[in-house]
Amino acid sequence: MARLTEDQLISRFFAPLATHPGARGLTDDAATLSVPPGEHLVVTIDALVADIHFLADDDPDLIARKALRVNLSDLAAKGARPHAYTLCLALPPGWREDWLQRFAEGLAVDGKEFAFALLGGDTVKTTGPLTIAVNAFGLVPSDRIPRRDGAQPRDILYVSGSIGDGALGLLARRGAAALAGLAEVERDHLARRYLLPQPRTALAPAVLAHASASMDISDGLVGDLAKLLRASGASADVERDAVPLSPAAQAACKLDATLLETALTGGDDYEILCAVPSGQRAAFEAAARNSGVPVSPIGVVTSGHHVPRWFDSEGNDVQFARGSFSHF
Repeated sequence: MARLTEDQLISRFFAPLATHPGARGLTDDAATLSVPPGEHLVVTIDALVADIHFLADDDPDLIARKALRVNLSDLAAKGARPHAYTLCLALPPGWREDWLQRFAEGLAVDGKEFAFALLGGDTVKTTGPLTIAVNAFGLVPSDRIPRRDGAQPRDILYVSGSIGDGALGLLARRGAAALAGLAEVERDHLARRYLLPQPRTALAPAVLAHASASMDISDGLVGDLAKLLRASGASADVERDAVPLSPAAQAACKLDATLLETALTGGDDYEILCAVPSGQRAAFEAAARNSGVPVSPIGVVTSGHHVPRWFDSEGNDVQFARGSFSHF
């Protein structure tokens, strides 16, 4: 079968997604963005590599959606609303047009759901694994952007949703023996959470209004919390057993207690971790309820630069063999 040229590939699969006026239908070398008065442009980028962030035989529709959603999670943690994105796609030998069609369909689904339009990008060949990089742009009022470095002593630490499903979902996706005793519906839940993260864009206004510091959880709660506290020059007391786990994750941890550490350190959560001043606790929780995104308090920010103290429900110190996923 004859291969498409790069121009044909772009016009067939990606130009229909370029609905932002600054994209000019992908007919130019660069796109243009205008930032409304009183707002800042929030910029983030995440790269996904086959067999690191997804499995090469995963559904291309889900691969595309995950590539967008991990970036949408970063925007949500800054209180930003999605605006547009660029895409770099490095295709390995043997790629097929039907695979690319499914990939583009996945981009279209989430582009519509999150009002997230393609601006442009690049398509290249690679001798290595399939690699996808999305550069995402969001808009946020310029007078208040919750960064990592704003947490203060006595702030309450919150996480959204549930923690650990992504890391355990990767084990489920790989058929790990440790999860053999799980019910099929529980394995399916975990695998789905790994394949298709849920960016907490609906929570962004609550984060913007009330959080003193915020970030998304991508490399594991334990390690990402340490990053936020280092940036803020603070520490924390954190209750391990207050961290929300889904019923499926709870069932997995009952089968093998060591999986709890995997859940807390393994990454791929794409939930929001934020610090909220104690005086705004009720308002933040009310705003979260209105957003439909559950949030759970897990600890309190303390003064000092020491490693945050994790403890169980009986007050015993908890130690972790590693803090988070790391590529290096």
